[in-house]
Amino acid sequence: MTIDQAVSLLAAITLMEMMVTLGLGVKASDVLAVGKRWDLLARAFLANYIIVPGTALGLLLLFHATPMVAAGFLVAAVCPGAPYAPPFTAMARGNVTVAVGLMVLLAASSALLAPLLLGFLVPVIAGSATLHIDVLKMVRTLLGAQLLPLCLGLWIRHSYASVAERLKKPGSVLSLLLNLILLTLIIAVQFRTLAEIHLKGYIGMFCLVIAALAAGRVVAKRGQEESAKSLILTTSVRNVGVSLVIVTASFPGTAAITSATAYAIFQTIIIALLAWAWGRHAQHVRFVEQKAA
Repeated sequence: MTIDQAVSLLAAITLMEMMVTLGLGVKASDVLAVGKRWDLLARAFLANYIIVPGTALGLLLLFHATPMVAAGFLVAAVCPGAPYAPPFTAMARGNVTVAVGLMVLLAASSALLAPLLLGFLVPVIAGSATLHIDVLKMVRTLLGAQLLPLCLGLWIRHSYASVAERLKKPGSVLSLLLNLILLTLIIAVQFRTLAEIHLKGYIGMFCLVIAALAAGRVVAKRGQEESAKSLILTTSVRNVGVSLVIVTASFPGTAAITSATAYAIFQTIIIALLAWAWGRHAQHVRFVEQKAA
């Protein structure tokens, strides 16, 4: 087995374990409650599958990114439903139930929509380079590594709640461990390329993070601050696990893996800091209001 094959296999195993663990901690009632809010879902899908990918495409063309680097960023842009969204929403003192429902529905839908979007968008950034995307293979991969494990976790939670509670904590620890091993392996393999990322690359990543935040803000309803936070943070945090499965399987040993990994680390740090600051601000505002009352 080559190192690229090992990375691809580990990425798939990590995604499957994360999705099962995600399902173990989610109540079906929470997902159904969000699923019934058609206006919220429409706005979430608009932000995550139209605005963010479209903006990412525009930024990549503006920055004249090389095809492989652009492919990595584009993969991240079309993959919503990150497991980090609910914890970040809790940090920001938003509506965690809404964040959980959106996360699950976006993660499930991306198994089909992400490959389809890539099939349309990758040829645009490819230029004269040959970037082959096997959409059907990608759909099959994500259905097996993402959607089915997620459904399994949800089923265990619904049918055997006590078992799910016992498995949830060790599953979360294992998810963290697998992610650390995967990122460490990728960084070790791609270290030289990662170290060569210039300031222009970080500016591009920052622009994409801001664009994703802005997309969530644009579609969020005014006057519903807690739900707005959920939508903004769910939109801004792209699904690292799914994007790494796609790039390691479709573009092994290339700069696409480097750019996807770099963006995964960069976005997580930025959004975590933002969520923390947002939560501190909300706490301060609440304290002032209580003191004034």
